[in-house]
Amino acid sequence: MYPVPTECPVCHDNLLVTGLACRNCGTALEGRFSMGRLFQLTPEQLHFVEVFLRCEGKINRVQEELGLSYPTVRSRLVDVAEGDQLDVVPARQVREVAAAGDAAGADEADLEALRVCHGVSPGAPVVR
Repeated sequence: MYPVPTECPVCHDNLLVTGLACRNCGTALEGRFSMGRLFQLTPEQLHFVEVFLRCEGKINRVQEELGLSYPTVRSRLVDVAEGDQLDVVPARQVREVAAAGDAAGADEADLEALRVCHGVSPGAPVVR
């Protein structure tokens, strides 16, 4: 199967799904369906998110798998978090927690406390 196109080839706006069908029984649905936030990521961003999740959010493992430098991995993570597509954690908060953690030489327990102080969900990715 081909991946679902997410962008109109004419005007480049987001496409809207208007039909779904079951492969097994043929049941069909018609309507207006959103493809969800992950489908709004570029293919490169989606690949990065998949690698990030596979590496359990550990930047050093992402660096190794993608062959990228720490600043590049951090930049890509902030780009995905800042994008309109995900709205997971406001990028400003991600940067504040990362900066506070860097300044304090924080370990994981310290970062968890910083997340709480900054209103970032426990376990949310924080770029260091």
